[in-house]
Amino acid sequence: MELNVTGKKALVTGGTRGVGRGIVLALARAGMDVLTCYRQESEHVESLERELKEIGGRHRLFQVDLADPDGPAALLAEAERLYGRLDLVVNNAGTITHVPYGELPLSDWNKIIATNLTAAHLVVQHALPLLTEDASVISVGSKSSEVGIPLRSHYTATKAALRGLSRSLAKEFGHKGWRFNVLALGVIETEALHELPEERRKAMLERYEPKTALGRLGTPDEVAGAVLWLASDLSRYVTGSVVHVDGGIS
Repeated sequence: MELNVTGKKALVTGGTRGVGRGIVLALARAGMDVLTCYRQESEHVESLERELKEIGGRHRLFQVDLADPDGPAALLAEAERLYGRLDLVVNNAGTITHVPYGELPLSDWNKIIATNLTAAHLVVQHALPLLTEDASVISVGSKSSEVGIPLRSHYTATKAALRGLSRSLAKEFGHKGWRFNVLALGVIETEALHELPEERRKAMLERYEPKTALGRLGTPDEVAGAVLWLASDLSRYVTGSVVHVDGGIS
């Protein structure tokens, strides 16, 4: 069996930076047409547009706020206009804050829930009429939802909820051939890490690299490899699963 994803249509939320960007570029290079979204204009949007143009294909960057209840509907309307169908949906968009639980304001709680969980739910719900036979839906989760991390209770709660959502949807829609899986990521080295002051970046590496079995952080390309596998026929009997892309972190 081969990947066999050429010509497939994909939606990746939050695809202009970090892990999302790596996924978008990998899918495009594999021959898929990709729609992704962003909330604010930035150099990252412009540079991704240039890279996708160089790769070739029918790609689109769409500005939308997924935390707005109307945002996911607008995004999926664009997917329908552009492609008329979706073979792959990747819920990658997310946000995080670091707040002691006793001081966590309701506004922060609601923001994280709206972006990380409610938006994912609405994206999938609005995508249902567009999903093709054997479509794959992937939610980007986190190893932290298993182990817990101080100051991130609201974030880890949303990532744990994505697991329950995906497992339930896998059973509800399995008869259609649709597959729902979660990627549990470890610490991934993105531009956000490189933008930190040198001393803080070094401290992050010294803290997390020894915790992994491989002795290093992951890369967006390595996450994208798992997405490509779940998008392809190579994983057609995998659903309701949590796939760990964490370098064996503990």
